Amino acid sequence: MARHDSNTIIKLADDTTVVGPITDNDETAYREEVRDLAMRCQDNSLFLNVINTIVDYRKRRTEHAPILIEGAVVEQVESFKLLGVHITNKLTWSKHTKTVMKMARQNLFPLRRLKRFGMGPQILSRFYSCTIESILTGYITAWYGSCSASDRKALLRVVCTAQCTTGAKRPPIQELYTRKCQRKASHSSHPGHRLFSLLPHGKRYRSGLLNI
Repeated sequence: MARHDSNTIIKLADDTTVVGPITDNDETAYREEVRDLAMRCQDNSLFLNVINTIVDYRKRRTEHAPILIEGAVVEQVESFKLLGVHITNKLTWSKHTKTVMKMARQNLFPLRRLKRFGMGPQILSRFYSCTIESILTGYITAWYGSCSASDRKALLRVVCTAQCTTGAKRPPIQELYTRKCQRKASHSSHPGHRLFSLLPHGKRYRSGLLNI
């Protein structure tokens, strides 16, 4: 639970991320949150790895005092990985898409090997869905919508290459992205759920702001 309402603490297993807005260069709330978290870990005999990173998203970055955890300076970096997604201080997704494409291309080799060994289209398609497609669409609702046109074309080339190998048409990344966004928007727990309603044919959502 965050000490300040303006801050958010994201926890998953042994990974904890503190996120906080900085208004008018006032970092007080964020620094107090980090200090409070470090003290809680110390009081509960929890080892806190001080080799951590911090990313500053402000357009106008100024020199500021370093953040300390147990006397160690927290390094400021240009990008970091959160739950498998590479986030940069400029909020661009080229670094993440390049990483995703590299991993997906590595799996094109065993796909070709399976075809050479005489595996049928059904097995090849299943292998593609379980490996390459799952890599390309991991957390896609968080990053694909803000991708550059060149990054989207590069991702599409991976799909086209796999398509030639499997001999079966694969859904484009844009279609998978739209489908996943619709699925998320249909959940009542989604903050934008009330903005969407199904059109009469039940295949697309109607919104006053957006037609998917």
